Amino acid sequence: MPACAAILALYALIFVLHLIVPGRWVAGYVRDEHGEPLRYRLNGLRVMALVVGLYLVGGLVGLYPWDYLYLHRWEAAFTACAIGLVFTAAIVFGAPARGGLLADIFLGRRENPRLLGGHVDAKMFLYLVGAVVLELNLLACLAHHWLLYPDDPSPGMFLHVALFSFFLCEYLYFERVHLYTYDLFAERVGFKLGWGCLCFYAFFYAVGAWSMAAAPNPHTSASTLMATAGLFFAGWVLARGANLQKYFFKIAPSRPAFGLLVPETIEQGERRLLVSGFWGLSRHINYLGEILMATGLALALGYPSALGPWLYPLYYVGLLFPRQYDDDKRCAAKYGALWTAYTRRVRWRIIPGVY
Repeated sequence: MPACAAILALYALIFVLHLIVPGRWVAGYVRDEHGEPLRYRLNGLRVMALVVGLYLVGGLVGLYPWDYLYLHRWEAAFTACAIGLVFTAAIVFGAPARGGLLADIFLGRRENPRLLGGHVDAKMFLYLVGAVVLELNLLACLAHHWLLYPDDPSPGMFLHVALFSFFLCEYLYFERVHLYTYDLFAERVGFKLGWGCLCFYAFFYAVGAWSMAAAPNPHTSASTLMATAGLFFAGWVLARGANLQKYFFKIAPSRPAFGLLVPETIEQGERRLLVSGFWGLSRHINYLGEILMATGLALALGYPSALGPWLYPLYYVGLLFPRQYDDDKRCAAKYGALWTAYTRRVRWRIIPGVY
C-alpha cells in the first residue's frame, strides 16, 4: 500500500476506534454557555493499545515490515502535513471571524469544537491521534535499528523508545487531568493545535529516534544510561506532580495533594491561587519538567554531539518560554492585584533560583 494511503487509513482507524471503543464520561474544567462543565468521553489508552497491537500483529503476519513508517517516513510525514492543513482550513473557515485572518488561521476561531453531540471532542481527539501515531513512529525507528544491527543494537535506542512510550502511556492514562490544563481551557483549535497534533506532534517528536535509527551502537555506559533515565524521571515528577497537584486542588481545594502537600493559597474574594508544593517552586514548574524529560530522551540515544536528538528539547524551550509569557499576561488580566501578589510570593517563572 502506498504510504499516503496507509497514513489516511491509519488516521481513519484511530477515529473509528475512538468512536466505538468503550470509554468513560467525565466532567471537565471548561464550561458551556449555560455554565455547565463540558463532558468528555475518554478512551485514549485503550485506543492506543489496540492500534499498537494491530501494528504488531500486522508485522508478525507479514502485511508490512515493522519499520514501514521509518522506511516511508517522508511520504508519511508529507501526507500527515496535508491532512493537518485540510483540517485547519475546514475548522477555521467554517467558523465566524474573530480577528485578523492570519491570527484566526494560526490560533483558530472555535473554542471547543465537538462532533456527534459531544461524543468526539476535537482537542482531545487531536492529542490522541498525535500520541498514537508518534508511538508507531518510535516503534518503527526501533524496529529499523534492530533489523540493521541485530547483533549489536544500542541499549540507548531501546531506552529512548521505552521512556518515550512510558510518557505517552501515562499521558493517556491521565487524560482526565489534562482537561484542567492550559491547552484545553485557554487555546482554540486552528493550525497550531490541528496541524500541530496531526503532523508536528506525530512526526517531529520522533526526530531523535529518526536521526539515530541507522546509527551504530555508541556503547554508552550503563551508569550514563541510568543517569539519563534519572533525569527523565526527575522531569516527569515535576511535570506530572505539578499537574496532578493543580488537578487535585481544583476538584477538592482543601484536600492535601498525594496525602502530603497541604494546599496553601493567597485569596481575593472568591479567587484563590495555589502557592505551595510544586507551585511554590516556580509559576510554571511543569514546564521545567517537560524540558528535563526531553533532555533525558536526547541524552539516552548516546550521541550528545549530534544535532538531531537535541531538536526535540530545543523545540520545548522555544515553545514553553513564550507560552509562559502569554500565560502570565492572561493571568494578570484575569486576576489583577491577586496575580501581582502571587508573583511577589512565587518569584521564579520556570527555573527556581534562575529564571
